[in-house]
Amino acid sequence: MSTTTSGTTSTTPRLHGLDALRAGALLLGIVLHTLMPFVPGIGWLVVDSETSVVAGIPVMVIHLFRMHLFMMLAGYLGRMVLHRRGPTSYLRDRTLRILLPLVAFWAPAVLGLGLVAGAVALWRGTPPPQPPPTAGPPPPLAELPPGQLWFLAVLMQCVLVVVVVRAVAVRLLGADRAGRVSARLGAVLVAPAGVLLAALPYLVALLLQGMPEAGIAQPLTVLPQLVPLTAYLGAFLVGWWLHASSEALQRLAGRWRVHLGLAVLLSAALVLSYGVPVPEAARSVVVAAAGWLWVYGLVGLCVRHLDQPRPAVRYLADASYWMYLVHLPLVVAVEGFLLADLTLPIVVKLVLTWALSGVLMVASYDLLVRSTWVGRWLNGHRRPRVLFRRRSAEARTPAA
Repeated sequence: MSTTTSGTTSTTPRLHGLDALRAGALLLGIVLHTLMPFVPGIGWLVVDSETSVVAGIPVMVIHLFRMHLFMMLAGYLGRMVLHRRGPTSYLRDRTLRILLPLVAFWAPAVLGLGLVAGAVALWRGTPPPQPPPTAGPPPPLAELPPGQLWFLAVLMQCVLVVVVVRAVAVRLLGADRAGRVSARLGAVLVAPAGVLLAALPYLVALLLQGMPEAGIAQPLTVLPQLVPLTAYLGAFLVGWWLHASSEALQRLAGRWRVHLGLAVLLSAALVLSYGVPVPEAARSVVVAAAGWLWVYGLVGLCVRHLDQPRPAVRYLADASYWMYLVHLPLVVAVEGFLLADLTLPIVVKLVLTWALSGVLMVASYDLLVRSTWVGRWLNGHRRPRVLFRRRSAEARTPAA
């Protein structure tokens, strides 16, 4: 999802570091899903013949922070769009580019994934994957789980809550005073210990949920759920308030080494303590702190070192939304039909999965999305193709 919006000309400078980070958050989800077949004992859609507990380490670390990073960026960029275009236009834009993709891509992405996983099980002669247990939301919602597109449902819930609460705050306090309150909150969040304040909703959600080793569990329904909404609404609001503080990004950029260093140390402590009896509350504190240290550290790193336009990064930033929406059935098919039963090192299988599925995802983006109405729908704009350039009319006309 782009930092720009359709139909708007703005002098707001493009935040190239956040572009790169948003793309990275989505692409890390693809990396995470390609690692899952190699993690023993988790009951993934396809289980590879080669497994290793080592594959679970990057899965755990990525899961600590990835969705909080994504939701924080959505809040930051969302406030930017709202103040540039107004709340009505902002809601219309998010409905078009968040809610409608959830509806439109549900059948090919979620239902299609179930069909592919079933076909892989039949091909390999293994039991078909079982759906996760559910608390049983009332039909028909129980029959339409959001699957891997759950983040769009939660993000839309966050947007609606924040827009409504903001409207009430503006009515009670006035726009200027409400803006000053947001700016003060943003300044507190980038104070030296502000990362701990940012981590509080994550911690509360973990305490409500239990099982902190797994991070926040994926919601199984499009209905609002207390635990994920607490964690991700908190992340969205952190981004919202950081945008209100004019110096927030620069302050994070100045401390990225400290934040990332602490994130690595706490993540290592979580990995080394896996299976060791530790009080659940203590582990929850470490998980929440580590996750938000990753978020703050990566934001600071990208703002500091990726603040210049780079065509390849910009291309991936535009392509990443499409790639995430379509990746999972494709990745499961590549792993299940082609690689799962081969006797190859895990690293080789990962590289082959990334290469084969990556080529197909990028090619489909360039051919079907980038220069078409689909690109305008998902990203707010059309761009010329890069890999499959259209021939100009002059080049197609034979010489006289």
